[in-house]
Amino acid sequence: MPAGSELAERPRVVWVGEKMRIAKSGLTRTLITLVISGCIGGQGSGLMGIAGGNNNGNKPPPVLGFFVQPNSANVGQVITPPVQVVTRDSLGGVDSSFTGTITVALASNSTGASLSGTTGVRPTNGIASFPNLAVDKVGAYTLTATASGAATVVSSAFSITTVTAP
Repeated sequence: MPAGSELAERPRVVWVGEKMRIAKSGLTRTLITLVISGCIGGQGSGLMGIAGGNNNGNKPPPVLGFFVQPNSANVGQVITPPVQVVTRDSLGGVDSSFTGTITVALASNSTGASLSGTTGVRPTNGIASFPNLAVDKVGAYTLTATASGAATVVSSAFSITTVTAP
């Protein structure tokens, strides 16, 4: 190989303002395709919180997270502040375009308690708010949040206690 020929296949990097641009070459396109295919494409993308699914082929499913965790409350009383679940894109930004229903349910429930209130909500600007959730039995619980195509996430633990007189 003639001296310097290995440089011919290196992509040229150009800074435009604050963004880096890479001049296209066959090698660059191949590497980018391999990276994207291995990291984002197909089932089991390797990104935490993504379970695969096709989301109608439009874009990757959201990554769910508890934005406001459930707090302890008394039996039958509304959990305050309201539990909130955020939808994020695969890069971690809030996905304000996701409009699918997010559902919360009791995850750990050894007492056979029921979760009341609105348990299925469509997010607004990427956040689903559950303002009237209550649990009907004393115990320690966690919630799960699910949406079509997204991995289920589990909240931190919270307690439901009996009403105590002042």
